[in-house]
Amino acid sequence: MEVTVAKTAGFCFGVKRAVEKVYEQIGKTEKPIYTYGPIIHNEQVVGDLQEKGVEVIDTLEELRTIRDAVVVIRSHGVGKDVYDILKENGVEIVDATCPYVKKIHRIVEKQTAEGRRVLIVGSEDHPEVQGIKGWGDERTKVIENMDDFRRLELPEDEKLCIVSQTTFNYKKFQDLVEKISKTRYDITVLNTICNATQERQVEARQIASQVDVMIVIGGRNSSNTQKLYEICRRECKHTYYIQTLEDFKPEITGTVRSVGITAGASTPNQIIEEVHTNVRIKF
Repeated sequence: MEVTVAKTAGFCFGVKRAVEKVYEQIGKTEKPIYTYGPIIHNEQVVGDLQEKGVEVIDTLEELRTIRDAVVVIRSHGVGKDVYDILKENGVEIVDATCPYVKKIHRIVEKQTAEGRRVLIVGSEDHPEVQGIKGWGDERTKVIENMDDFRRLELPEDEKLCIVSQTTFNYKKFQDLVEKISKTRYDITVLNTICNATQERQVEARQIASQVDVMIVIGGRNSSNTQKLYEICRRECKHTYYIQTLEDFKPEITGTVRSVGITAGASTPNQIIEEVHTNVRIKF
């Protein structure tokens, strides 16, 4: 059996940087250490950090109660209001926002100040999108498709700036922008999808189209992993979405000659290696 592992599988630059920043704080400070939201969408990593004393803050209400502590802002980034709260409470901030996400924050802040309405192409409930939205104003909206855009019922003289969640499907973004560009709005489009995301999606699609079984590894709440699964499922009907090797329970009859493996940006290398090493025993 031939097993192919995607070269782009696993931690991206931003996630690797964020995880390292949290581990650097352990033993470096006597203050309590918190992350605002799970540092990454991976239960194994978050669990290990909790065993080492790093707690997760999930809400703004909890955040407002924190004093004399270290708070790590995860790679997804946060809105301006979170920085304001932490500074007001005198909390030490370790900012692990992915530089690509930080760039979108600056774009949204600048375009909003110049009078444009910002439209974010992405998932409304994703933490990265919530953070991006927090650098705009009440006119800043999130859309995923043309129906969402039409429902906004924007005035025809509205000046728009369109950006994207870094992990959004590149092809879907292109298609949506093309349709909006045919309307009569004054539009500035900035493709803010991370290059690593595009490369990961392209490679996953290519591998999935050539194998009998495709395995996509990642946290169940990982947006970029879910998109990888959708892409691979279109190319290979025997595509499985797992978090660890234990989750892989293939239901396929007949001979399996080839297996492809990819993983989301929050998947540690040791989990990918475990699947790669032991996948053959599952058939």
